[in-house]
Amino acid sequence: MLNIVVLDGFTLNPGDLDWASLERLGNVTIYERTNADEIITRAADAHIVLTNKTPMTKETISALTNLQYIGVLATGYNIIDSEAAKERGIIVTNVPTYSTQSVAQLVFALLLELCHHVGRHSDAVHEGEWTRSIDFSFTKSPLIELADKTIGLIGLGRIGMQTAQVAQAFGMRVLAVGSGRRTPTEMPGVEWVELEELLERSDVVSLHCPLTPDTNNLINAERIALMKQSAFLINTSRGPLIDEQALADALNEGRIAGAAVDVLSTEPPAADNPLLSASNCVITPHIAWATKEARERLMEIAVSNVESFIEGMAVNVVNQ
Repeated sequence: MLNIVVLDGFTLNPGDLDWASLERLGNVTIYERTNADEIITRAADAHIVLTNKTPMTKETISALTNLQYIGVLATGYNIIDSEAAKERGIIVTNVPTYSTQSVAQLVFALLLELCHHVGRHSDAVHEGEWTRSIDFSFTKSPLIELADKTIGLIGLGRIGMQTAQVAQAFGMRVLAVGSGRRTPTEMPGVEWVELEELLERSDVVSLHCPLTPDTNNLINAERIALMKQSAFLINTSRGPLIDEQALADALNEGRIAGAAVDVLSTEPPAADNPLLSASNCVITPHIAWATKEARERLMEIAVSNVESFIEGMAVNVVNQ
């Protein structure tokens, strides 16, 4: 039997899912969280390691002499030194498609909060403002309708395409810029443009591209300056896509109308992260992926990845 170690299983399964399908595949040890200095000790005898955000560096991989497989319990795998694993003949896999619907759903939860400030209005009612109101209705901020607005999608993979479909259901026009892997016929109603034009024309800009050296700080002061003063920026992809200080400055100075992000450059963020105190900036704690339905799919695919590896037919390999 292979030894399987889950280094940080809590975020995937805080108690509402079942590890039984994984436990059928080997001798399984599950840790809720693992500090960097505990990895080698805990995974010393492991043939298979599963990790979400616990990093696997070259030094760690070199020290784990039994290791044959690293399964990332997420889509992004930048926490793994994939080249070091490849040099050792260790397969690295990810889970690429589990959260498409959930992430697109949060995009619009964030956008609708910017448009209607539902939380702020609910708080005002519970604080007695409606009871004291002389009118049947009141608003705490301008309310915005999405129909006939333009959303610009930076990246049009699975999540971007799902977001486009939801946007079209709201009656929005859709612009997109991407890697060119998709053709216009795959997404009717989407207009392909260059990045600068997308930023200039969009009422909402939503990020759906991977984090690479080319996309790090993709949204910087220069590009924010191209956006409409009334525009919103949404990020459910990767925190470092945005220059956070530049965005905070633009929000505080009123150069764009608002932002909503589910990801930050460092997670958890430092107390002095500039977006924490920025004007009209909604921040959620990296929850787009975390619906129970998405986590069930993640568990199913992650276990299937392990099973395929054991059977000699590895799938979703990212370091071939």
